[in-house]
Amino acid sequence: MQRPFAGSLIASNPSCPAPLSITARVAKGSRRAARWLAIPPNAVLTLIALSALMRLVFAGMMGLGIDESYMVSAGRHLQLSYFDHPPLSWWLTWSAAHLFNSETEVVVRLPFIVLFGFSTWLMYRIGEILFSARAALWAAVTFNLAPIFGVTTASWVLPDGPLDCVLLGLTLCLVRALSSSDLRWWIGVGVCGGLALLSKYTAVLTIAGIGLYLVTQSTDRRWLFRPEPYMAALIAATLFSPVLIWNAQHEWISFVFQGSRAGGSRLHPVAPFTTLAGEALFLLPWIWLPLTLVFVKALRKGPAKPDEWLLCCIGMVPILTFSLIALWSRDRVSFHWAAPGYLMLFPLLGRAVAARLTRGDWLTRLWLIGNAVVVAGAVLIVASEVRWNWLSEVGEPFALGKDPDLAAVDWTSLRTQLMQRQLLDADTPVVATIRWYDAGKIDYALGGKVPVICLGNDPREYGITEAAEKYLGRNVLIVAPRATMTEIEAGFGSMFANIEALPPLILLHAGQEAMLIPLFLGNNQRRPPPAL
Repeated sequence: MQRPFAGSLIASNPSCPAPLSITARVAKGSRRAARWLAIPPNAVLTLIALSALMRLVFAGMMGLGIDESYMVSAGRHLQLSYFDHPPLSWWLTWSAAHLFNSETEVVVRLPFIVLFGFSTWLMYRIGEILFSARAALWAAVTFNLAPIFGVTTASWVLPDGPLDCVLLGLTLCLVRALSSSDLRWWIGVGVCGGLALLSKYTAVLTIAGIGLYLVTQSTDRRWLFRPEPYMAALIAATLFSPVLIWNAQHEWISFVFQGSRAGGSRLHPVAPFTTLAGEALFLLPWIWLPLTLVFVKALRKGPAKPDEWLLCCIGMVPILTFSLIALWSRDRVSFHWAAPGYLMLFPLLGRAVAARLTRGDWLTRLWLIGNAVVVAGAVLIVASEVRWNWLSEVGEPFALGKDPDLAAVDWTSLRTQLMQRQLLDADTPVVATIRWYDAGKIDYALGGKVPVICLGNDPREYGITEAAEKYLGRNVLIVAPRATMTEIEAGFGSMFANIEALPPLILLHAGQEAMLIPLFLGNNQRRPPPAL
């Protein structure tokens, strides 16, 4: 008997559905994915996974920046704290390098990429608790679209990544603690507060914002007369104690350095506006403006709206503080310092975006799509240019030292040249630079195989872990970008029996000559660097 075809069996049996075409199966899968993504927590998890994958690619395409090279290199010496910042970000980098036995860009940036994924989830949870799941989803999305958060903080070796993560954790625990009698949330407030202080000193401004809220909000003012907030403060102070111990052992050098940056004796009336403009640029002006508008709107409601007022109080202290410091500071206020203040405004922005999308506002939809395209496009252009230096191929090559990508180019080509010239043999000199950021670059390129010191008057962490006086009597190979023989002799000639000029090094960018780096040999270091 002839066996019937499967199609005949299906046709003769009504209980068996007809097979779907490829197009129908794709459409069905798309509908299923759309339904899955329509649930805000699922959409946020997808955002975290996809953006983390993009950041891993981005991290592998670019060399370490100036601050990153410095932190990775100077942070090889594990300490209770460090000259520039508290230790948490340095500890994370050290741990990643030892765990994977590597200091490649992806490895040392990996903890910061992971932390930002957690930060995105915390942002979602805060928005969900205070407002709604849809508001929380768009808070997480817009948070990722702001370059200062979604690009730099999310993937670079900087103190801001751990800081933002634990500040969001602090806010979430605080929201829970204020609305419940569960002591564990107050313990979470203390732990997150301590970790924030271990990340960056400016965390104290966010903590001050919490105090401002408790003082000004009548319903929650009662917590000032209960032991829980003070227990949380004690926990935070205990976690911060390693920084205090280290500073006490080093003449409070870190506090003095950071405090001096806010000093000054002249007024700069335009500086606060310049600072705000710089902050807008780092956030993107078309994100900064909506953030500012929802902030002002919430401020006008005041303490009568506790949820909004809490975010305003926590956010306003860093924003206003650095704007005021710019008014008299002799140093330029870095535009990213106030970022933790803006961090707290994204739940407000997410609520506004969700409300507009619910009304079918096509401009808001276009604004979101445009932001995503601009940020993704800019990251792709910058990363590919740093990786392959294609601008030199499509146009005129940059003059030596004028390549705008040099800050993100690793100096490994210098290590190759030094090895080829046998200047890194076991009996050859210590390597020195005259600026802390050059020390970080050359130290990272050499992989810690050769001692690197900084001869300038601002050695930062190198003045503690690799002080020049440790190498008295040694020859010193001076790698000195942008310096001349006259400048080297005038600044450091008294340190050595003599200094001789060597053939310069050539820094390469994607195989092309990018910068000429003068090289000198200081014979027999007789004394430490002069106080300049």
